[in-house]
Amino acid sequence: MELVYPVIVVPGITATYLRDEYPLPPDYVWQVLRKNYDRVALHPNNLRYEAREPARVMPGQVFGIAYEELIEELRYNLRSKEDKHVPVFPFGYDWRMPLVSTEAQLDEFINEVIERTKLLKHYHEEGYSDNPKVNLVGHSMGGLVITGYLQKKKKKAPVHKVVTLATPYQGSFEAVIKITTGTANLGDESSSSRERETARITPALYHLLPSFENGISIDPGLPQSLKLFDPEAWQSSVTDSIAEFIRLKGITPENEIQNGAKKIFAGMLEYARKHRQRIDSFTLSDAGLSNKDWLAVVGVDAKTRTHLQIVALDGKPEFKLNSDDRKNEWENKVVSQRIFTGDGTVPYEGAIPTFLEEKNLVCVTPDDFGYWEIKDKALTKVAGFHGIIPNMNMLHRLIVRFFKNAPDPRGNTWGRPAPGGKDWDPPLELKKS
Repeated sequence: MELVYPVIVVPGITATYLRDEYPLPPDYVWQVLRKNYDRVALHPNNLRYEAREPARVMPGQVFGIAYEELIEELRYNLRSKEDKHVPVFPFGYDWRMPLVSTEAQLDEFINEVIERTKLLKHYHEEGYSDNPKVNLVGHSMGGLVITGYLQKKKKKAPVHKVVTLATPYQGSFEAVIKITTGTANLGDESSSSRERETARITPALYHLLPSFENGISIDPGLPQSLKLFDPEAWQSSVTDSIAEFIRLKGITPENEIQNGAKKIFAGMLEYARKHRQRIDSFTLSDAGLSNKDWLAVVGVDAKTRTHLQIVALDGKPEFKLNSDDRKNEWENKVVSQRIFTGDGTVPYEGAIPTFLEEKNLVCVTPDDFGYWEIKDKALTKVAGFHGIIPNMNMLHRLIVRFFKNAPDPRGNTWGRPAPGGKDWDPPLELKKS
């Protein structure tokens, strides 16, 4: 049997516990049911640290509600025998930080996992040390972390295969709404001014801004070249609130606060723009991979914001958040309209990576949860389809097949081609649902 490499699961934004290690004992400030926005807000004068000092907020474990089932199923079903475990490690990280810092941490963690796996007797006997590698699974923003890591490491990356689930390669409009209003289908859905302030100075959130073609329409009275990575596209209320946050929490002189706010906002947008360009430039061959080594799963058939209109208000841009821009045209008889769908958070067009063709994608819908997955179906009503995709039992079987290069004689795995796609070429043989 082919050696199954150890697996690392990289979660999405907001899905890792954060704890403040300054108090004794440490105090968890970000959990599934307790989210302290004041304690996780970053300092406007140094976005590596917290606004409320003294503090030392560090990442903890990943959210079990979203990843425990996936991790346990992989641990159980990837092994060939009872005593031949396949290590499956969760990778918790500080999801507030710029992705380049998380990529560096993932690099270190991969090396640690490899060294730990070398110590397992059955891996040693099977010659793992001769060509040590890992398999990676990334959900949502976790897929961006993996892609950025591979783009930087290229063929030096010891990676065998990759699975990405609902990754916003070209962004999500929910990031725009989170920054502008404080409420969106990203993480907690409660709305508060404190949450909005925290979002506006969270660098990682800007990595999720949408950039796909035709996702934005701009009123004739505004420059048609406006992009969401351009500060001029945003209403002044964003920088005004950052300025107020600086006044309350920062150490910037009063006469420099407004310019300081503009500099922070423009800096986060520019940093995210450059990162998106770097992700877009990635090719599979850069990392010594092919389209048969990457399973990209995309959620569809859920009402999702697929469009944003920027209107002119007194000659200045303003986002018009229409409920009509939330669409699900997955079953539209007009094939060209079926792209206006998504997983509730990431629109289909935002989920397409530049390094794969649409025919390589595997689409899944909420109907792919089994009839017995009652709890997960209920969770999709609360956390959304996007957040619960990693719990899908069929996907667990699919990922196991992919990593083990195994057949499926009973037809227990399946998928759907991209909207309107006729020539389907997924990375493994699949039944079309």
